[in-house]
Amino acid sequence: MARTGSSPNSDGTVRHLEKMANDIAHFFGGQGGREAAISGIANHIRSFWTPRMREKLIEQVRFGATSLEELPREALRRLSETDQQKPLQPPGGDAG
Repeated sequence: MARTGSSPNSDGTVRHLEKMANDIAHFFGGQGGREAAISGIANHIRSFWTPRMREKLIEQVRFGATSLEELPREALRRLSETDQQKPLQPPGGDAG
């Protein structure tokens, strides 16, 4: 059963997390194919989001109460299955 707008987690925080995840998806969606985009989104969220941020949005995905686009929804679904893994790459990269 899907949660409705009366859910305790359907507040501004969840909407903000959804917007951030969709924005991340827009970036990675332009970087390659579908699988590369999903992996990039999942790695970014795993690397830079706090566990509580991830858990909050994963919970919303599980209950179907989300405005996430398809790519971040799939990335979060995969993260929910492997959330204990380390990031695929360390944060930071070669910037500056």
